[in-house]
Amino acid sequence: MATLLSARKAWPAILIFLCLTGFSPVLAGDQPDYTYRTGATEVRLTFSATDQNDHGVATLLPTDFVVVDKEVIVRDYQSFSRAAFTKLEIVIVLDASQSVSPKFRREIADTIDLLAQTSGVPEENISLISFRNAEPAVICAGNCRSEHIADRLPSQQAVGLTPLYDTVTFASQFLAQRGDEQTEKALILFSDGQDTISRSSAGEALDAAIHSDVRIYSIDLGSAAAARLPGTRLLQAFARASGGRYLSASTGASQALNLVLEGFRASYTVSYKLPTHFRGFHDVHILPTHNQNLQFRSRSGYYYPSYIR
Repeated sequence: MATLLSARKAWPAILIFLCLTGFSPVLAGDQPDYTYRTGATEVRLTFSATDQNDHGVATLLPTDFVVVDKEVIVRDYQSFSRAAFTKLEIVIVLDASQSVSPKFRREIADTIDLLAQTSGVPEENISLISFRNAEPAVICAGNCRSEHIADRLPSQQAVGLTPLYDTVTFASQFLAQRGDEQTEKALILFSDGQDTISRSSAGEALDAAIHSDVRIYSIDLGSAAAARLPGTRLLQAFARASGGRYLSASTGASQALNLVLEGFRASYTVSYKLPTHFRGFHDVHILPTHNQNLQFRSRSGYYYPSYIR
């Protein structure tokens, strides 16, 4: 997450819109409606770190990386901290456009139960959203450990109606109302990336996630043969643009969620002085300094002055 901060007070609600060129044609061309001018002098960036085996690195030091902001190398950080699980809000979004098998429904329910019991994330910080009759619906919010949760998950095919973008928008706005300004917000999306009926566009859905400081973790329910289809590319773009992660559900929901949680354990927030007052898009990269096998995931940048709706 890349966010501009004021010199006297943090501005976590300032909207950071990404330059989406090269991610997906369906996301290109979306622009914010209004411009907000701010005297912000500090940037806050949330990111995760993994090693050569794609496992989270939970022992990162500020000397292990540099931030490249608009081609300026930043090494002098104002602050550096590791994310706390007690400050994590999770919404699991289940795409129910196609019939969800009893086995998969049971696996999702067991995974949520295990997540609430063993991950360190408070039970009240976990919610589940799906859709019924082409409308987003909250299945549970803070009470997802119920033994009857599997029976509450959609099981019937929704006649091909798939409001995926509307549901991502709804879930992002739902997350925006939970936690405080220091809470990290994650949307774990089980989907094949297809949408047939949303009033929102893909760009508007991503816009809602970014506006709410939400990172999207896409877990692809499509088959391996669909790896090159638009739905998979969309899920990859959502994850990449928001600083989340793309995974396949082919190995099971629980394993995919475990990988997501491992990434959270290796999440960090760094802040630094705005390196240049260049007006426009500041692309941001994080690079290793010593261990070249380290890989970093974060949002791709921010606009200065910031755009806000």
